[in-house]
Amino acid sequence: MDNNNILQRIRYIFDFSDDKMIGIFGQADLEVTRAEVSNWLKKEEDPDYAMLNDKLLATFLNGLINDKRGKKEGEQPKPEKRLTNNLILRKLKIALELKSEDLLEMLELAGFNLGKHELSAFFRKPEQRQYRVCKDQVLRNLLKGMQLKYRPEPNESKTEEAS
Repeated sequence: MDNNNILQRIRYIFDFSDDKMIGIFGQADLEVTRAEVSNWLKKEEDPDYAMLNDKLLATFLNGLINDKRGKKEGEQPKPEKRLTNNLILRKLKIALELKSEDLLEMLELAGFNLGKHELSAFFRKPEQRQYRVCKDQVLRNLLKGMQLKYRPEPNESKTEEAS
């Protein structure tokens, strides 16, 4: 998955405004402009589209962690220069204070079944024998499951209220 798509999906899932997006970057000590945020969120065909590099996405995810959990005292974590799906998964898990069961539930909502041991392999250190690379398919389905959990379709919430 590309970084711009991940940023777009997170914004949609949590219904973040431009100001909120700027604030999240600010939580990680990076000032960005509304124009920069807007260009990162544009479609690839748009002439103003700008690529979001790994360091910027890592900064956003660090800001999301600070926004959701509160900023830690002292020096802030440095954003990684190179992001992997495993790191993105870890940062989302931390930001939303998710347990393995929560992640598995969201994957199941998206129609993707994964075992607890398979999931835990994504959070291991790369040098460990049980470590597994998180493929785009897993991250894509997790984001889809997050959307179904945190931003249900309007007709779904009405059905739940009727019960």
